[in-house]
Amino acid sequence: MHLADLTRREFLRRAGVLGVNGVAAPWAMNLAVMSAAAAQTAAPGDYKAIVCLFLYGGNDYANTVVPYDDVNYTAYQSLRSTIATPRDQLAATALAPDIALPEARQFALAPQLARLKGLFDAGNLGVLLNIGTLVQPTTKAQYTAKNVPLPPKLFSHNDQQSVWQASSPEGATSGWGGRIGDLFLNANASATFTCVSVTGNAVFMSGRSANQYQLSSSGSVRLRAAAQPLFGSRACSDTLRALVTAPRPHLIEDEYARITRRSIDADVLLDAALAAQPALVTAFDTDSDLGRQLQMVARMIQARAALGARRQVFFVSLGGFDNHDFLLDQHPGLLAQIDNALAAFHAATVELGVSSSVTAFTASDFGRTLTSNGDGSDHGWGSHHVVLGGAVRGRRFYGTAPVVASNGPDDVGQGRLVPTQSVDQFAATLGTWFGVSPSDLPLVVPNIVNYTQRDLGFFA
Repeated sequence: MHLADLTRREFLRRAGVLGVNGVAAPWAMNLAVMSAAAAQTAAPGDYKAIVCLFLYGGNDYANTVVPYDDVNYTAYQSLRSTIATPRDQLAATALAPDIALPEARQFALAPQLARLKGLFDAGNLGVLLNIGTLVQPTTKAQYTAKNVPLPPKLFSHNDQQSVWQASSPEGATSGWGGRIGDLFLNANASATFTCVSVTGNAVFMSGRSANQYQLSSSGSVRLRAAAQPLFGSRACSDTLRALVTAPRPHLIEDEYARITRRSIDADVLLDAALAAQPALVTAFDTDSDLGRQLQMVARMIQARAALGARRQVFFVSLGGFDNHDFLLDQHPGLLAQIDNALAAFHAATVELGVSSSVTAFTASDFGRTLTSNGDGSDHGWGSHHVVLGGAVRGRRFYGTAPVVASNGPDDVGQGRLVPTQSVDQFAATLGTWFGVSPSDLPLVVPNIVNYTQRDLGFFA
C-alpha cells in the first residue's frame, strides 16, 4: 500500500465522521478532531511526558557505547588506535544485561557515564544499538546497489538533524514530537504547554496544529514592559499591552497580535504555576546549561497540575559533538554533562512520583565513523542511544550489535553503520506508550507503513 493511498483513505474516513456531525473542515483542521478522541484516553491523573535530548553535531557512538569483550575490543582499538578508550578504564562501566548478547558480545558505557550505568543496573535504562534514519528496512547490499529509497542527503548535519526530528530533510515544517502533540492538544487545559522547548526552535517540536512553546532554562521570556510597570506606571504598561494585543484588520498584523497575546497569557500562567511549587530536593548541576535545561523540564512537570497538563513533549539539547578533531579532549566532558544531567533528571522524576510516566531519550544527527581520522572521527550514519525512565524495560540492549570491522557487513565505509533500527520505529514505540493509536501512527511517522515491526519492545 502506498502512503498516498493510506492518507487518502484515512482522510475520507475521518471526513465521513465530520459529515455525520454536520461539520465541514479541511484536512489541516482534522487533527483537532483526532486530539479530542485521543484526549479521552488521558483521564485525570493520567500523566505522561516524553523528553528528547538532542546531541547536535553527531555523537561518536563508538566511544559512548564501547565494545568490551576481548575480540571486539581488539578490533575497535585497531581501527581507532589514536582515539580508543583504554580497556582498563571501562571495567567500572561494563554492562551486564539481563539477556546476554549473542556470540558473547559485551559493551561498556564510557567511563564518564557511571551514573547512567547505575540506572542501567537498576533496570531504568536501555541501550539502543545501531539506530538511525531510514525510509524502509535497508541492508548494505541494497544501499550499495541503490535499489531502495534512502534518507536524503546522508551525512549532512542540517538535513540529518531534520530527518531525525521530522522524517523530512531541512525545510520540514513539523516534527514527530509535535505531531504526537497534535493528537493530545485537547488532553491539556492549556494547549500552549503541550510541546515545550527549553533550547530554542526545533522542528521536532512543531506540529501541524501544535505550536512549540519556547522558554529559557530560567523560565519564560516575557515582554517585560507589559508584565511590570512601565516608567513606574501600571497604566503605561496596561496601555502598551492593549496596543500590542489589540485585534487588527490586517491578517498578518492580527496574527502577530494574537501570538503576542498568547505569549503574555502563557507567561502569567506559567510564572504563577512555577512560583507555587516547592523547591526540588534533587540537585542539578546548574553550572551546566544542559543541567539547567533539564531542571526546568522537571519544574514544568512538577507544575503539571497547576498547568492542567496531562500529555507533554519536551526538547532539550547539547552541542559540540562534531568532533573531527580533539575528540579525546572534548567528548569526555560532553558525556559527563549528559551523565550528570540525565541522572539528576531521573532522580527528580522519582522525587515527584512520576518516574514511570516520564521517558527521556538521546538523539543526534548521526553516528560517526568507527575508523579514526587521526584526532577524531567523521560523519557517519547509524548510532547507539539510550532510553531512560521508570516505564522502560531496562538493563537490556535493543537491536543488533554491529560487527566491529572496516568494510564489514554493517559498514558502508569507514565504520559508517547502516542502521538496523529506524527512528520511525523508535518514534512509533514512544508514541504507542504515550497513547497514540495504531491507526494514527502514520500521522506521526509516515514511513512506519514500511515496517512490519513497529514496536522495538523497550516498554514492558
